Formats: sequence, C-alpha cells, structure tokens
Amino acid sequence: MPMTEDLIATSTITIDASRSEVWNALTDSDAAKQYMFGADVRSDWRVGSPITWSGEFNGKAFKDKGEVLQADPGHLLQYSHFSPQSGQPDRPENYHIVTIELVDAADRTAVTLKQNNNETEEARKHSEQNWNLMLQSLKKVVEAKK
Repeated sequence: MPMTEDLIATSTITIDASRSEVWNALTDSDAAKQYMFGADVRSDWRVGSPITWSGEFNGKAFKDKGEVLQADPGHLLQYSHFSPQSGQPDRPENYHIVTIELVDAADRTAVTLKQNNNETEEARKHSEQNWNLMLQSLKKVVEAKK
C-alpha cells in the first residue's frame, strides 16, 4: 500500500528556553540520547549530511538512517528518516520527512514537529504519540539545564 502525503503527524510544545537553547539540544548527541528514547544520534547537522539513530528497542538492536535536508540554526531542522524495522524496502518513497520549527513565544520557544508519509490514520496517530513523548522529554532536558 503506498504511503500518502496527506497523513501528517503533528506535535507541538512550548519550552521555557530560548530558540538557541532548544536548537543546541536538538543537535547535541548527548542530549538527544536523553530525549530520543535512548538512541545514539549522530550527524554534523549540515545540509546533505547523513544522520543515524542506533540503539536497542524492545530488546532488539536497530540502526535507522536519514539525511539533513534543511538546517537553519535556531529556526528550522528538516531531515529524512528510514527505519529498516518498518519492513519496507530502502527506497525514497518509504522515508519520512521530519520538520521541526522553532518560533519565539514571548520568552519561550514554541516547537512544532511534523512527520509526513504515514501509511494509515492509525500510523499517523502512533507517530504523533511518539513525537509527543519525545517533545515532552526534550522539554525536560532543555529546562533542566536552566
């Protein structure tokens, strides 16, 4: 079944920190391990550079991959993501695009994350739940540094 661009998972949160503080956490491997479910995230965060996520989930090792598509420090991060655990072939149409936008909200930062290419409404809801958990963890990590 082909995936669709119409089923976009969206998650938002407001973090009591500056955009630069949130950006630093998004692009720091040590911080990412704390809010990305223990995954080891590696990238230099430059457009065109690879990203890998590796670790263990439910007792099973994984290594996901993607590429940085846009990186505007303090404003926008966009990357592709593919998980071999999806059971899909490693082809462009089976990658998700994750877009994270940071916007000033008084003295805080509004974070909006969108993930496209969800196969079904159920998959979209599942992605949204995961991203909500991740953003809540990101908020805790960033605000704990203040």
